Amino acid sequence: MNKINKLLLSFCTVCLTCATLSAQAPVINTTVDSTHILIGQQILMHVEIAAGSDIPLQLPPVTDTLMTGIEVLGVSPVDTTDIGNSRIRLNYDYLITSFDSALYLLPPFEVIQGSDTAYSEPLALKVSTMPVDTESKKFYDIKALAQPKFVIWDYILIPVIVLVIVLVLGLAGIVIYRLVKKKTVFSFRKEEPNVPPHIRALAKLEEIRLQKLWQQGKQKLYHSEVTGTLRDYLDGRFGVCAMEMTSGEILDAVKNIEEINPVNNQLKQILSLADFVKFAKYTPLPDENEMSFTNACLFVEQTKKEETVIEEKKQ
Repeated sequence: MNKINKLLLSFCTVCLTCATLSAQAPVINTTVDSTHILIGQQILMHVEIAAGSDIPLQLPPVTDTLMTGIEVLGVSPVDTTDIGNSRIRLNYDYLITSFDSALYLLPPFEVIQGSDTAYSEPLALKVSTMPVDTESKKFYDIKALAQPKFVIWDYILIPVIVLVIVLVLGLAGIVIYRLVKKKTVFSFRKEEPNVPPHIRALAKLEEIRLQKLWQQGKQKLYHSEVTGTLRDYLDGRFGVCAMEMTSGEILDAVKNIEEINPVNNQLKQILSLADFVKFAKYTPLPDENEMSFTNACLFVEQTKKEETVIEEKKQ
């Protein structure tokens, strides 16, 4: 019977102890790194809360000010630690500052858990201004406005920038115009006199003849030079952009030109043979090479533009 009574007594004691621990009210404590700061200085205010873990806990609300004159710059995350006996400890920090010198009594923090409410002790914080040495330092009246020094760049910088922009735009316009007109953008040599297309073509053909290209086995180069001369002549004489056309496109472009109709077959022979040499690797006979040259000269002679020379009558 004594053993049963002892066991009942022990059980009741444990239950009462657990009930007492679980019924413990939360405890909140606040501290600051320093109780005296200068205006604008930042310090941490530490908050520590101990409470039961079985009932939801309502923490103090976070605002941008603790009180008039004390500003909250930030709040750290809450660090939770289990301290046993169904209790936890919460720690977090407030970063605070002040821009008004005074002696502040920081209000207590409030934490609520169930029907229990706990308050922290109020804290005193003194905020001071920067010390001013009025004995060793001399103070002077406000000086009048000083005239700035004359700096020439302050007056010519904008005109110079505008002038540079105008020059760049003008240069760009010249370049675009010359490109559209298919002229050399920058020429560092004198332009050649305006030689008639047929004279230029005949001179080039004579130069090709003297080079004796096909006699040296340079068939492809020979026919490329001959057809290239005719393409340039067609461009200068009739405005046909033959340099960018195939042989078939050239023949289509000139078929309605009256001056070319009598020698159209000669042009066709030159272009066709050149295509065979360049693309089919055909090796023409000497007579065929000579025929292309003769037909090229004949084509230029037959289609050239006759210039009328007016002789002044002698008085």
